Amino acid sequence: MIDKLHNLELAFEKGLKGTKTEANLADLKARFLGKNGELSLILKSLGTAMPEERKTLGQAANVLKHRLTLRLEEAQSAIERVMIDEELAADWTDITLTDSLRAGAVHAAGLHPVSIVQRELEDIFLSMGFDVLDGPHIENDFYNFTALNISETHPARDMQDTFWFKDLKHLLRTHTSTIQIRGMEEKKRPPFRFVAPGKVFRCETTDASHEAVFHQMEGMLIGSDISVGHLIYFEKILLSEIFQKDVKIRLRPGFFPFVEPGFELDIQCLICDGIGCKVCKQAGWVELLPCGMTHPNVLCYGGIDPDQYNGFAFGLGLDRLVMMRYAINDIRLLHSGNLDFSRQFASC
Repeated sequence: MIDKLHNLELAFEKGLKGTKTEANLADLKARFLGKNGELSLILKSLGTAMPEERKTLGQAANVLKHRLTLRLEEAQSAIERVMIDEELAADWTDITLTDSLRAGAVHAAGLHPVSIVQRELEDIFLSMGFDVLDGPHIENDFYNFTALNISETHPARDMQDTFWFKDLKHLLRTHTSTIQIRGMEEKKRPPFRFVAPGKVFRCETTDASHEAVFHQMEGMLIGSDISVGHLIYFEKILLSEIFQKDVKIRLRPGFFPFVEPGFELDIQCLICDGIGCKVCKQAGWVELLPCGMTHPNVLCYGGIDPDQYNGFAFGLGLDRLVMMRYAINDIRLLHSGNLDFSRQFASC
């Protein structure tokens, strides 16, 4: 019987040498290790052997089965590596060279228009004494909602179509306001001021002025005896720095659960000069800078005593700001990956 096991292994190794495909490997496995395979037949025949011989042969057969299984797994990995190498070789592309480069033309490198404007804004805020903070794209419910005064039953949750993960505890952040809480936790004690630029995600229907993925820059200033007057003055200075000219603005009451009172700051559409177009939805105005006085509950969640300190928060839609700056009439162009579009800003 031991000889049968030895001969079986020799036959297996011989068959393995000629195996080149996954289908061949499956046939080999069925032949030797399958339910009706050669090793199974040997194990079934042990019933006629003497008890001591049956024990020795059974152990030897199980050791052989384990050894053959490992050999099959090694062969499977080798076949997969060959398949991957063949696919890569057949579909190889030199991503460092474009067709225009192969033809001899060289294009100047440049930043994406969103990156250009974001860096300019960061410089402006740094000059005004602000810190620039960052935070994770994947957030939990506390930082994205609860700590921003948005409870589980708050209707404001319905205002933001959210990409939730399967555990329903984590999500792709719907705003960079999440960094306000993290910023307060980091700064510990006022006064402080910071901005938080970054990408945000909302499950929205796209059009000329809306995308499911876009960029924001949230900001916060916390100190003592801060008023709405400080907020309005700050926003006027900020917009004049951004556009390098005076722009027409209007301030409307607005609801945001993390500020009280809250405002919507609109600028006159710079695409159509207020006449009306698809970017401003024929209104002549573009919502650009929602803002307000930081809600006391938010300060508490950030570890700040609202009886001692107060301040304001604001949010900039970076993509819309870029559209106003460069007269871009469709936000989807910013995320299209179209090099012909992006090259227009290479020298900016």
